[in-house]
Amino acid sequence: MPSTPVPPSGASLWRNPSFRGLWAGQTASQLGEQSGFIILPLIAVLTLDVGPGQLGALRAVEQAPQLLLTLVAGVWVDRRQTRTVMALSDLGRVLVFSAVAACALAGLLRLPMLLAAALAVGALSVLFNTAYQVSLVRLLPRDQLLGGNSAIEASRSAAQLAGPALGGALTSLLSAPPAIVSSALFFGASFLAITRIRHRETIPRQPSAPRRMRQNLREGIHFVAGNPILRTVSLASAAFQLSLAATTTAYLLFLPRELHLSAAVIGLALAATGPGALVGALLAARLPGRLGYGRVLIAAAVLGNGAMLCLPALHGDSPATVCALIAINVTFGASGQLINVGLIAVRQAVAPGFLQGRVAATVSFAGMGMSPLGALLGGLLAGQHGLRAALLISAGGLLISPLVMILSPLRRLGRTPADQDAA
Repeated sequence: MPSTPVPPSGASLWRNPSFRGLWAGQTASQLGEQSGFIILPLIAVLTLDVGPGQLGALRAVEQAPQLLLTLVAGVWVDRRQTRTVMALSDLGRVLVFSAVAACALAGLLRLPMLLAAALAVGALSVLFNTAYQVSLVRLLPRDQLLGGNSAIEASRSAAQLAGPALGGALTSLLSAPPAIVSSALFFGASFLAITRIRHRETIPRQPSAPRRMRQNLREGIHFVAGNPILRTVSLASAAFQLSLAATTTAYLLFLPRELHLSAAVIGLALAATGPGALVGALLAARLPGRLGYGRVLIAAAVLGNGAMLCLPALHGDSPATVCALIAINVTFGASGQLINVGLIAVRQAVAPGFLQGRVAATVSFAGMGMSPLGALLGGLLAGQHGLRAALLISAGGLLISPLVMILSPLRRLGRTPADQDAA
């Protein structure tokens, strides 16, 4: 099949039909993933009345594939057409959510079923998310990657806005089956968009490529560990994701049980990260090139992560409390998106083409692999010390991430993502 011509200029990015297909598919997939990751815990809390330990276990199972599968997924995706990987991942998630909806409709839904569904969806999401990052690098020339990343991350921001709001509203106003079906429909739409990609990828070949899985894994890990910038990114991401998972577990219990908010209001509050993230995606296309990547990344991490320390001080379900929640989530969403786009640009600039999948997977493994442990930690802290104390401890841990950046060579990154010598 002939390759789709890639337009030469950034302004022509949207004229590329294969990029449009990737963007649309990734957007729909993120909507399904974001709504699903809210729907399953909310059903567990509001319908099955689970406790802190059980919710922590559910969220740990959701994130476990990041620890168990990410490195292997990087090696696997490096060798395959990413379109095929993404399409099959979408189909698998359609089947899983359809099965869960059928069980809910029949009144057979139980926590073990949610655990199994969360594990399967998490595994398929790891494959899809690794594949779309590699697909973008193969589809676009390097001078269009920043624009492509900004567009992709902006769509992820939109998913953060619409997904939690939709999931919370459907779970509160209707019932479990239609809420679950909404995620399946998004994955179905993603499948249709991904299958419209006509670009035939050229899979980069490395010199004397190792044949064994272990050798491929080791090469990606050694490259990341040996590069001071990527090593810093991995350590900062690990600290952030551990603390974020613990914070989120306590947060999802704190909102309905301490603040007494409804599922619809919870969805609205969580969705506030979306518009903030849209702002962050727009800033990410401008600020690093003007102020330097190092300064922008560190400042955004301090501001956004520090805002989460305000959560334990909130009381009641008054409009002032809801407004404060929205303001905190907007700030956190904007800073998080700015950091995410910047770090992706740094990683893509540093890694050679034949290692993009393994480098992306290694960095993701270092960060997201800590999420299951963080989810269990959040449940443990909430059960032993109460929700406010758990939020205070876990949100405080978020500040370790900018501290790691400050003490590393990453702070010297200049106006281009590979400029490590700039002050």
